[in-house]
Amino acid sequence: MRYVARVEVSLKPGLLDPQGKAIEGSLPALGWSNVSDVRVGKYVRLVVDATDLEAATTQVGDMSRRLLSNPVIEDAVIREVVEDAVGNGRA
Repeated sequence: MRYVARVEVSLKPGLLDPQGKAIEGSLPALGWSNVSDVRVGKYVRLVVDATDLEAATTQVGDMSRRLLSNPVIEDAVIREVVEDAVGNGRA
């Protein structure tokens, strides 16, 4: 079976986020002065062939910890693992 997984990777709380600060500093010039605490992360989408949902989720968790994030400074959260209902990896 094919599963589509979505993973969010972000800096751990308390770490400086220069890219987030740059965006936050630019927003008032565009008329949005009511925004604060901007943080920037990454979104990773994967299509995994696995025997079942549990196996796919376990594999994505391992990938998230070992490759997709730096666990010293980043948190990786699996947002979703669902069966690829369409069958082309674009679910």
